[in-house]
Amino acid sequence: MTSWEMLAVFLSVSYILLAIKQNLWSWVAAFFSTLIYSILFFDASLLMDSALNIFYLVMAVYGWYSWKYGNIKAQNEQLKITTYGITNNFKIIGILILISIVLGYIMANYTSADFAYLDTFTTVFAVFATYMLAKKVLENWIYWVVIDTVSIYIYIQKGFYLTAVLFAIYTVLACVAYIQWKKEYKNLELKSA
Repeated sequence: MTSWEMLAVFLSVSYILLAIKQNLWSWVAAFFSTLIYSILFFDASLLMDSALNIFYLVMAVYGWYSWKYGNIKAQNEQLKITTYGITNNFKIIGILILISIVLGYIMANYTSADFAYLDTFTTVFAVFATYMLAKKVLENWIYWVVIDTVSIYIYIQKGFYLTAVLFAIYTVLACVAYIQWKKEYKNLELKSA
């Protein structure tokens, strides 16, 4: 555990707490925490996690813009929570699993990556879940529960104990966020009905 990991964990917790509240500053905290994690994971040979955090840097900018200006129908109004529905989520999950298997094979056979398949699985799903979060899709939080749970194992195995604790916190907060966002989504449906 380093002071950099501690700072990244603090910024990451700030990010998730602010995201639950749909606060734009969540994306600023996300940007800086992912910058630190990109470097830490690269140094630990978690290549897909490092690449994922570079993606998060870009998504932090996109997420901020999307939340601030993403509601095309009402230009002065922030983006509202939406849902993909069960059928679309099953299709998405199937596609993401196939992508994870192909990329996991490449990582396992052509790189020095540790936990090639698990790291790839969490990365592929996290890329899409991040997009869902940036678009305020309710189910993103369910994806994060699974991703974070698998990540805990990887980080314990690599000695990132504080980060494993962070992901345990993430798992709990993703459950809380899902409940809060679902409640708001239902309230929005009632208002528009």
